[in-house]
Amino acid sequence: MKVISCSFTFEHNLSETMSCLQRCSKQEELKQIHARMLKTGLTQDSYAMKKFLSFCISSNSSDFLPYAHIVFDGFDRPDTFLWNLMIKGYSCSDEPKRSLLLYHRMLCCSAPHNMYTFPFVLKACSNLSAFQETTQIHAQITKCGYGDDVYTVNSLINSYAVTGNFKLAHLLFDRIPKPDIVSWNSVIKGYTKAGKMDSALTLFRKMEEKNAISWTTMISGYVQAGMNKEALQLFHEMQNSDVEPDNVSLANALSACAQLGALEQGKWIHSYLNKTRIRMDSVLGCVLIDMYAKCGEMEEAFGVFKNIKKKSVQAWTALISGYAYHGRGREAISKFMEMQKMGIKPNVITFTAILTACSYTGLVEEGKLIFYSIERDYNLKPTIEHYGCIVDLLGRAGFLDEAKCFIQEMPLKPNAVIWGALLKACRIHKNIELGEEIGEILIAMDPYHGGRYVHKANIHAMAKKWDKAAETRRLMKEQGVAKVPGCSTISLEGTTHEFLAGDRSHPEIEKIQSKWRIVRSKLEENGYVPELEDTLLDQVDDEEREAIVHQHSEKLAITFGLIKTKPGTSLRIMKNLRVCKDCHRVTKLISKIYKRDIVMRDRTRFHHFRDGKCSCGDYW
Repeated sequence: MKVISCSFTFEHNLSETMSCLQRCSKQEELKQIHARMLKTGLTQDSYAMKKFLSFCISSNSSDFLPYAHIVFDGFDRPDTFLWNLMIKGYSCSDEPKRSLLLYHRMLCCSAPHNMYTFPFVLKACSNLSAFQETTQIHAQITKCGYGDDVYTVNSLINSYAVTGNFKLAHLLFDRIPKPDIVSWNSVIKGYTKAGKMDSALTLFRKMEEKNAISWTTMISGYVQAGMNKEALQLFHEMQNSDVEPDNVSLANALSACAQLGALEQGKWIHSYLNKTRIRMDSVLGCVLIDMYAKCGEMEEAFGVFKNIKKKSVQAWTALISGYAYHGRGREAISKFMEMQKMGIKPNVITFTAILTACSYTGLVEEGKLIFYSIERDYNLKPTIEHYGCIVDLLGRAGFLDEAKCFIQEMPLKPNAVIWGALLKACRIHKNIELGEEIGEILIAMDPYHGGRYVHKANIHAMAKKWDKAAETRRLMKEQGVAKVPGCSTISLEGTTHEFLAGDRSHPEIEKIQSKWRIVRSKLEENGYVPELEDTLLDQVDDEEREAIVHQHSEKLAITFGLIKTKPGTSLRIMKNLRVCKDCHRVTKLISKIYKRDIVMRDRTRFHHFRDGKCSCGDYW
């Protein structure tokens, strides 16, 4: 009876401990559970300790892994399972280098390896893009006799491919007699991570059997490479192949929709999520908010946010960013305050979002107060992005001297983005002298960015210094730098139509030009005179400048939308550059004359045009 009683006590303590671990969410609670294990003798039991450490490793809490390391260091002779457990934990963490340090200790301790050791170490190498370490571990794999283990070889392929050594990755792949689906996915993933999408697609097409990971790897690769159209095309192909999309592929497809402004496709994915009852994790929730916000539907974005049960800092940040894009600074600040009342601490990305909201709405004093609170109240160091937001905030509002002093007093070295924000403000507020000074700084700092030359040339042109404007453009040509062409897209019935400034390649360009002449006539009847200020590129006469401004890409896209949609239909336009003054004024007038709501997203923000007015209040 005594033995049975002891056994019951041990089993009871173990069961209670496992139950407590499942409910554990804070380090203080973890310490209490560990103390209980010490008191009841469970720390002497190998099974119990492995369960404890496994929980720490798999937990989402960043505090648990370091604590597991402390516990691990208390073992005299940890077995292979425990070494592998710790190496795995760090390989998936923000500190993959610690995996390699642990592996080095494992070698020094002459601890035996098994088939799981090397894949974990190689995952750390992949995350670090550590080629030299990969080759050394490759030698260890051969020495230990695991050169034919398919899991180890697949990890090697992935690590070599990620570090850019595609010849070695392909050599290993070709040596596998019958590569499994993981082998194919490993080499494809390497190519996608390096942005070599053509090579990845060639291999992908050769695969006889594809699983969800194969499709997801390609889709996410396209999104990371900025090839969002291709990502959505492949996503549709995936659906037609009867492979169920997983959370990662859905999140990437939504991200592609956000970048393209493909609202209808994004809505379809949202309804698919509801229909299939896929669990709305934090990542999916954030990308859905972001998709609706970037497609101009803030009410839908807020609806998704409200339905998220456990709102993370990322979800709050996505919502605040959405309000920033739309120039709804007051609402962004309201959510920023509400978030903190709910006990959610903002992170550095949240501060970038809220400062951007202040900048786009001209909330100068509010923005400055928030900026100076970052370090004082939240114990965070302001980043270069935060400093850039303040320069933009001051510059847009016309406080150019204050913005310049702010840059000069920054503890961080100002980059081209910060000087660029001030140069843009100089152009808006016609400060020629300061603009010319900053233009010189920018071209010296960033000589291969076409926008720097264009802005500087336009500053000279404003002052009618035609020789200097021509010299800047000549220097731009000598450097082989091209101006980024204006490009606008409009999505109609699931198809995205693209227009370039002055381009005549669209199959219906004659219809578009004919319709534009009618639109222009109506504009002139309503008092329209072209704004040529943004077209002062060199000594061309007014007629030439007017011809240029009438060929801007957003005008072509809007005109096409008027042709292809019924009266009263809203139009959604995406523009890769900042909308110019003339196009902004024209779009306001079109919204009034044709009684259309027009939503335009330019490089930085949204403009909602209705009845001759814009949501930005002409402040952009």
